[in-house]
Amino acid sequence: MKKFIRTAVDLGKNYFQFHGLAGEGGAPVSRKLKRSKVLEFYAQIEPCRVGMEACGSAHHWARELIAMGHEVVLIPPAYIKPYVKRGKNDAVDAAAICEAMAHPDMRFVPVKSADDQAVLMLHKSRELLIKQRTMSVNALRGHLAEFGLVVAKGIGRVDELLALAQADARLPQIAKATVTELAQHLEGLDQSIDAIDDDIARAHRKNPKSCLIDQVPGIGTLIASVVAASAPDPGVFKSGRDFAAWLGLTPRQHSSGGKEKLGAITKQGNRYIRKMLVVGATSVLRVVGKRKGALADWINALRARKPERLAAVALANKLARICWAIMTTGESFRTETYVKA
Repeated sequence: MKKFIRTAVDLGKNYFQFHGLAGEGGAPVSRKLKRSKVLEFYAQIEPCRVGMEACGSAHHWARELIAMGHEVVLIPPAYIKPYVKRGKNDAVDAAAICEAMAHPDMRFVPVKSADDQAVLMLHKSRELLIKQRTMSVNALRGHLAEFGLVVAKGIGRVDELLALAQADARLPQIAKATVTELAQHLEGLDQSIDAIDDDIARAHRKNPKSCLIDQVPGIGTLIASVVAASAPDPGVFKSGRDFAAWLGLTPRQHSSGGKEKLGAITKQGNRYIRKMLVVGATSVLRVVGKRKGALADWINALRARKPERLAAVALANKLARICWAIMTTGESFRTETYVKA
């Protein structure tokens, strides 16, 4: 069997680019592999370290190679780019991956299980359906506004708008038929969203880590399940701040010469989780006046000196750190830090 100290694969649709090193300083081995021949090729290699760019299908191939005994590491694309030499092709990219994975301080993406990816698929599908529902409602409002039919804003006012359209005798029959089609489309979207919510709730109840996170104020079933699925191994983060930074909830630094200067949050990382954490933090701010405890005292002190939206983002940062601590230690949320008055 062939022996390599490390190998890299640049994933593609039909062809993958392989780059391997038999020893430090030796001549690299580079070849193109068909998609159907990748596992067969690695079956002829002794177990080694394999590097891949963290992309759409990377977790699938990582699981397949791990099952064969190889050690697989996934690298964020942004961390590979500095190692790309002049020019841009698959062979150069594979060589850059191989060089990047040898860096001692390189950060890797934990390999997700098929179950975690399925939960994330539910969340992404739910977000897509909600966007489609919003687009359909906006289209319905825009079309009927052209006929002088307007109601107050809000998704809850759609039924009122539909009833108004059906009762208006001046509205042409063709327009009414179109409104009926849009109404049926909206009803189908609502049913699909409800079904996905039920699936997420079932997956949440089966995941002990997700159930622990659900105990945190402002964290519900949706946030708990997506956090647990997106960060299957919290140990890759050195601290809660690193986890919050991964979500883009930490201030951007412009520090130099020993002078620390912090700006707005970076908004890097996972946009979906960050948005949901900020929404959850906003809901906590609305009821914090009725609560007591260390967390409530911290929030009230923050609101006394900072604007409301800034306080919501700061609380989202703290909630992210609490989630990381719970996932790392396996402890339950200490309810005495945030109790009803």
